[in-house]
Amino acid sequence: MAETLRTRVFTAVVLAAVLLAILLWLPPWATVAVMALLVLAGAWEWSAFLQLPGVALRAGYVLLVAALLLVAWRIAASAEWRRLLLGGAVLWWLIALLWIAFAPRCVAPWSAALAGVLALVPAWLAMAWLRVAPPRGAEWVLFAFVLVWVADIGAFFFGRRFGRVRLAPEVSPGKTWEGVLGGIALSALVAIAGSLWFHVPLAEFLPLCLTAVGFSIIGDLTESLLKRFAGVKDSGRVFPGHGGVMDRIDSLTGAAPVLLLGLTLLGVVR
Repeated sequence: MAETLRTRVFTAVVLAAVLLAILLWLPPWATVAVMALLVLAGAWEWSAFLQLPGVALRAGYVLLVAALLLVAWRIAASAEWRRLLLGGAVLWWLIALLWIAFAPRCVAPWSAALAGVLALVPAWLAMAWLRVAPPRGAEWVLFAFVLVWVADIGAFFFGRRFGRVRLAPEVSPGKTWEGVLGGIALSALVAIAGSLWFHVPLAEFLPLCLTAVGFSIIGDLTESLLKRFAGVKDSGRVFPGHGGVMDRIDSLTGAAPVLLLGLTLLGVVR
């Protein structure tokens, strides 16, 4: 267990350093391109959940996601359509919550495919728009990552130390309500720091951040549901101690659209 934890920590430090380098040194368009590649790598891993019979069909799914990224970006040029896309993403995650709570065994390849599109495309759009739209876009992207990662870290350690009541035993037996509360508590501290850093009123910013964290949990559980359907423990083996790309960004898929929509409604992002 100690060796696994050291591996997780080392990988997390390396990932954080790479993220900082990308955000601080690359121009916005290059950062958006890197995030698109990351999402497409996630789409490749997600295609394994569909139980497709060959590599060509899995590649076709990735190409479909790539095409939808371009379509979403063009549509998002209109503020009204962008809000509709983000609102649709939030609605999807609420439906996913019902799926997890009431029908976790009702999974089919087509529903897994649809879930992947609805998870990955809006999440990429949200993160890309955060990077290019507001002043200090790189800082906003970094904040989104930190908010979600801190919530994940808090859930992991609080769950190990205090976890008793399972959150969703049919989907992810290792997750507990105590872990959720620990993650929320730590992410609240990040939200307070973000309010001061970005000069956004805490009374508005804290509820938004905690809501985003709540949706991040739905994103995590949705991937867990589909991994159980596909009979796999991790989505991949890219990151030692952490699994695949999707295992690192599943929480962000739920949080990012909520965060951007909230910032848009608050007038922080146009």
